Amino acid sequence: MKLAFPSELRRLGLLGMNARNINYISRYNDRSFFPLVDNKLKTKQLIKKHGLQAPELYGYIQYQGEIKNILDVLPKGKGFVIKPARGSGGKGILVINSREGDCFIKPSGEKLTEQGIKRHVSNILSGLYSLGGKDDIALLERLITFDKVFEKFSFEGVPDIRVIVYRGYPVMAMMRLSTSESDGKANLHQGAVGVGIDIATGKAISAVQFNRPVEQHPDTGVNLSTLEIPHWSKILDLASASYDMTNLGYLGVDIVLDEEKGAMLLELNARPGLAIQIANEQGLLKRLKWIDKVADTHQNRDERTNFSLTHFGGVTED
Repeated sequence: MKLAFPSELRRLGLLGMNARNINYISRYNDRSFFPLVDNKLKTKQLIKKHGLQAPELYGYIQYQGEIKNILDVLPKGKGFVIKPARGSGGKGILVINSREGDCFIKPSGEKLTEQGIKRHVSNILSGLYSLGGKDDIALLERLITFDKVFEKFSFEGVPDIRVIVYRGYPVMAMMRLSTSESDGKANLHQGAVGVGIDIATGKAISAVQFNRPVEQHPDTGVNLSTLEIPHWSKILDLASASYDMTNLGYLGVDIVLDEEKGAMLLELNARPGLAIQIANEQGLLKRLKWIDKVADTHQNRDERTNFSLTHFGGVTED
């Protein structure tokens, strides 16, 4: 696996941040729809309205005075996740795997007291993790039990799949695998591994950590090239459905595979990052331009998904 230089990335059709913002986000994402994905509570409500699957929401905390009753909302003896409704970049997400007496156990084994949980929720409400530092809401969610096929590929956390969807077409995908450095979170900025995924097959193409190529998971030692995601067509269909649900033409869709529930929508992002190109060792531009040529010829998400499965395998040619 080789690290691509800037000249090589340009040849591969690398999409830069300015071009992404001006030519795709500004053009295809009406700002009036941004609250549907910027606020995770609204996203949950939207997903439920459209009959799609998402991790169960136990409840939410909106006011500081409600924090004292948080244990009444959380499940007894089960793991859970607390996250800010308006957070970004994985900031403020607290994952609890289990409970031992009065202690709550994080994936790393670190223990938190009830007061530690309440303090974290209070920080969320005060806007410590939110966009612009605005007052926020704390969501209390069911902890995903990820499919055992990924057991050796992720360390102390739930892996997720990021799919870039353009005008309803899945155009590029990667899987994000948690590490000890990322504290059990599937967040690339915090040290998770990003594995580029072949759209046609759901199989690994290449992998990076902190934008540098890796061949093995840093904690488990598993060969990342052996990663293959099951139920791949279903995952792409769910990603494509997110376009119909949000009316956002350039969208990042995060999906998890739960052992019991199958593919579920985790989050949506109207400004998805560009590191997915590094993980796939190719740029987005060729695929986006191809979609512009054919977007009016497909009538529904089945046709859009089938087009992507047929045309976006391996390296996209000119």
